[in-house]
Amino acid sequence: MLLSPPLRSGTSSSTGPRNADTQAADDADGLPLPRRIAAVAAILGAGTLVVLDGAIANVALPSISRQLHATPADAVWIITAYQLAVVMFLLPASAIGARLGYHRVFAGGVALFTAASVLCAMSPSLPWLVAARCLQGLGAAAVMPLGLALLRFTYPRRLLARAIGWNALTIAGATAAGPSIGAFILSTSSWPWLFAVNLPIGILVLAACAKLPRPAPSQDRIDLWSIALNAIMFASFVLGSDRLPSNLLHGGALLGLAIACMVLLVRREMTKQAPLVPLDLLRVHSFRISVIASVCCFTGQMASYVALPFYIQHELGQSTATTGLLMTPWPLAVMLAAPLSARLAQRVPTAWLCAAGSAFLATGLALCALWPIHGNPALPIALFTSLAGFGFGLFQTPNNQNMLLSAPKERSGAAGGAQGTARLTGLTLGSLAMSLMFGLLPSHSAVHLGLAMAASAALAGSVVSLLRSPGRSAAV
Repeated sequence: MLLSPPLRSGTSSSTGPRNADTQAADDADGLPLPRRIAAVAAILGAGTLVVLDGAIANVALPSISRQLHATPADAVWIITAYQLAVVMFLLPASAIGARLGYHRVFAGGVALFTAASVLCAMSPSLPWLVAARCLQGLGAAAVMPLGLALLRFTYPRRLLARAIGWNALTIAGATAAGPSIGAFILSTSSWPWLFAVNLPIGILVLAACAKLPRPAPSQDRIDLWSIALNAIMFASFVLGSDRLPSNLLHGGALLGLAIACMVLLVRREMTKQAPLVPLDLLRVHSFRISVIASVCCFTGQMASYVALPFYIQHELGQSTATTGLLMTPWPLAVMLAAPLSARLAQRVPTAWLCAAGSAFLATGLALCALWPIHGNPALPIALFTSLAGFGFGLFQTPNNQNMLLSAPKERSGAAGGAQGTARLTGLTLGSLAMSLMFGLLPSHSAVHLGLAMAASAALAGSVVSLLRSPGRSAAV
């Protein structure tokens, strides 16, 4: 069981005077309170910048493709190039951060993301914009895992669950607000402003980065061959997954290349004390369970995110605007559940919380799949997506806490990289599963089977979470 020590009387940050010994322990374990606020502003601000930009870019695809005279299929590379760069360099960014210093690489990622945003805004053509989005993805790959690692050095251990909860709330809020902000900007100005607005935000975040914690860097050598194998492996996996439904031969060949690179990479990294692929952490029972559960739940989330719009519009006959309204409760429920889950994680075994959250997610998705279509209102779908979102938020905070605290403190960057990789792996698997179903089955059958598969994946996450031994404790 991975729990922060329970709060004692007088130690809560929200009630009563703080004990002097507790304050001293907090300062020794994390950052002093004034500096902690600035560091958290940098970490949450950078996370918001990265997530918000991704959500906004999705909304802008039709406008961008029209103004740059690109086909919709070509315009999708604006999204694909960003995601590809992130997944290729997530683990290398964690390793480089451990070697050069988490704060340096994190701040460098913010600077690169901000500069690339300016290049995006200045793009005269689609190839230019795709290249700039690749650079944005490189910056995001440094921000995502290292932000989680830096939280561990910013907060004292007893408050870490709460910090992860606020981080989840911030990300969920940015995800929910992204489409609306993008639509507002497009209604008042042209698409380059979607990226130009990142400049002032990025400058403010960079200024706050001066207050980030500065843990001592490791002395491990950066293995360029392992970084290359890792990049080829994930690029082949993502591109192969994308091509498989339309071209079985090309997609299968790319997936075969991904498997070959994975075998070579694992053999190369097996004997290292701090490997690029965190094999050392995967040997830890609690960490391994958290990774598997995360892949399961993110697979269910992405499959449902793909299936639900088709279900609501094609099966229930609702408009695009209504579809957005019926799906909006999901991120809002995540925002509600995240801080609640953080508080419960200090009092309830986190294995139970993760299992309960995954079960709620599975129940909400199953109700969506089973809801009678004809002669029934669509409004209950909003209740079902609320239940799914609440369950996802209840699961995510303690599961991330388990993952982070199962790793030695000096391997926090690797733990953050593994968390991001598990998330992206689940998202890719969910998207691939839905692509295969749409390619092999009629739309009606694919949607219902996809939602049933998503519920099954979430239920698997619940069962896996219960396999975590309550007797095991996290590394400090």
